[in-house]
Amino acid sequence: MNLLRRLRIEPFILAILAAVVVAAFLPATGGAADALEWVTTIGIAVLFFLYGARLEPRELVAGLTHWRLHSVVLAATFVLFPLLGLVGRWALTPVLGAGLATGFLFLTLVPSTVQSSITFVAIARGHVSAAVVSASVSNLLGVFATPLLVFLLMTPDGSVTVSGGSVGKIALQLLLP
Repeated sequence: MNLLRRLRIEPFILAILAAVVVAAFLPATGGAADALEWVTTIGIAVLFFLYGARLEPRELVAGLTHWRLHSVVLAATFVLFPLLGLVGRWALTPVLGAGLATGFLFLTLVPSTVQSSITFVAIARGHVSAAVVSASVSNLLGVFATPLLVFLLMTPDGSVTVSGGSVGKIALQLLLP
């Protein structure tokens, strides 16, 4: 830990990298994958509930008043990153192949996780309540914007379909808590 402090490496970032490495070498399959899907669904719902319940009304109002911040976050999430994803897919297809390059594009079409957004803002000693509001709004809009962006940017031949059931499931998971 002393080495991490001297190098100014945040343990949360190391934990994220460790999770990626574990998932790459030990992916969940079969029954474990089904169980983890339920754990993930419940975990996301609990996370949204806890962050919403933790905010005091005056903090929520203070977070909502940062309209310039929210505008930048939404523009970056739903305009800038998809454009970068299109450029990235075009540039990466010869190097990675069409499948991985399309996966890269998909990653640019989804909003960031609330947990990472808030954690990084807290690490930077930023305005956490504004980050909670901005990440929550971004994710709630993402329920509708992400399927639309996927349909518009990833389906020139109509090979990807967006069902109402999948959008409803995501909306229920995020809006109910």
